[in-house]
Amino acid sequence: MINLRGHVGKALDRPITLAVVGAGARGSSYAELVTRWPDRVRVVAVAEPRAAVREAFAVRHALPAGRVFADWKELAALGRIADAVIVATLDADHLASTKTFAEQGYDILLEKPIAPTEAESVAIGEAAERTGATVAVCHVMRYTPYTTALREVLPEIGEIVSVEHLEPVGWYHFAHSFVRGNWRRQDEATFALLAKSCHDLDWLGFVIGRRAERVSSFGGLRHFRPENRPSEAAGRCIDCPVEASCPYSAARMYREGLRDGGTKQYFTRVMTAGVLTEEAVTRALAEGPYGRCVYACDNDVVDHQVVNLEYEGGVTASFTMTAFTPLENRHTKFFGTRGQLTGDGRFIHVYDFVTERTTTIDTAKDGSSAAEGHAGGDAALVRAFVDALHQGRPELILSGIAESVDSHLVVFGAERARHTGTVVEL
Repeated sequence: MINLRGHVGKALDRPITLAVVGAGARGSSYAELVTRWPDRVRVVAVAEPRAAVREAFAVRHALPAGRVFADWKELAALGRIADAVIVATLDADHLASTKTFAEQGYDILLEKPIAPTEAESVAIGEAAERTGATVAVCHVMRYTPYTTALREVLPEIGEIVSVEHLEPVGWYHFAHSFVRGNWRRQDEATFALLAKSCHDLDWLGFVIGRRAERVSSFGGLRHFRPENRPSEAAGRCIDCPVEASCPYSAARMYREGLRDGGTKQYFTRVMTAGVLTEEAVTRALAEGPYGRCVYACDNDVVDHQVVNLEYEGGVTASFTMTAFTPLENRHTKFFGTRGQLTGDGRFIHVYDFVTERTTTIDTAKDGSSAAEGHAGGDAALVRAFVDALHQGRPELILSGIAESVDSHLVVFGAERARHTGTVVEL
């Protein structure tokens, strides 16, 4: 086994080997991308608690029985058996697993968020520094062709004065993930700004190129509450008399996912653990968490939040995360001393104050959701990690653990500001 730090500037003469810890939606997607470059990387092990998911992953990647585990601790008990590991477990398991694998000598691709608490996020950063492990965080927005193009043309608008950024989560995405799903409760996962929008606050700092110094924030759980439940609504959508008129109908969404090859099918796969049949959907609607009425769940995370930021030099930014939108790309406006740049995850419009003309750039990638590969960000992230380790080029990793911890601290500061009603110094 070898680490990136042991061959900087020198390519390996063999593929790197990769273990996957957590074969859910993110882990399996990253592993699938890995299959594009068999000359540079091979998946050699998996740890996943769900038997059906684990077995399907093992078959897909032709893994022998001795390299298939129900728990990451079983994999770790063998010592280091691969060059690198993807950690895509639930957030609460990140600290223990990442620290263990770093101490065993693995290089690590870590799904965001780093960890659900500030102390644990800092501890992972300290473990990486102490062990010398390369830890790349899956801040995929840094890697998209859109971001690359935007950073290239951003100087054309002069000095950035202020920024306006919107994350339109999408009504059915929010209902799936943050009302019915794994990220619905802070005590079981983490708060919504970290789970969903650590990407955005990280991206803003990356693109603006300055350190955030002060932050304030407001928001709350406005709509998905028991008091907003229609009086005649049932506890589950499958037998609810008002289901047909409810925008958050699980029955409609997941059944459409059987026919829709895009985002809704992605969520249907999550709901049924990958089984795309009418029977599996009906069973999940009747028995599983994703079939519940959105007004009868145990969710407590916010469904809307705004964050105001002040960066070095007085640059300001406002960020809005809200559930109550179509599922679409993020929208950003950069206001500069010589012009304005407007972007939507694909198109970039640059307005020049001198010529009073707009130049449009089409970065021509798929949509920005997880189901659509985050506008090319997933593939670019995985390729950067693989190439960095295989080619000995650490500069390809744009989201190392140190800068990712720094941007997470902005998120934790924003949440403190929301709870205390204060401006938090960072």
